[in-house]
Amino acid sequence: MAFGSFNASGESRPMAEINMIPLIDVMLVLLVIFIITAPLLTHSVKIDLPRASSTANMTRAQHVQLAIDPAGHLFWNGTLVERDELALRMAAAGKLDPVPELHLRADRDTHYQAIADVMALAARSGVTRIGFVSDPSLVR
Repeated sequence: MAFGSFNASGESRPMAEINMIPLIDVMLVLLVIFIITAPLLTHSVKIDLPRASSTANMTRAQHVQLAIDPAGHLFWNGTLVERDELALRMAAAGKLDPVPELHLRADRDTHYQAIADVMALAARSGVTRIGFVSDPSLVR
């Protein structure tokens, strides 16, 4: 808003006009830019790609079933193992490529400390993908 006029009367009232010239200039520049770039966005090359029926070659990690009974006994894929042997097996599993998934099956009456110890051992060994297995048919 300007507070001056070119009148000789010397009145100092504000001008109530909006200067449209800069707005029109900006709009015309944007129109030219869109006119130039619009054909480039719709331009594509038509090619006929070959078709092949194949599946992706994905390496699936093996699963390790680790069960803990209420007494705290550990079962590695169904075989009873001691804590020292479990540490060795976890370390060996952590060095595999890809690292296997650990499926942890714990009895309902198993102490949380036993589960936490196994999870900490797995994390230290590099086995970070842990899943808890439950039986949905026993939901009360």
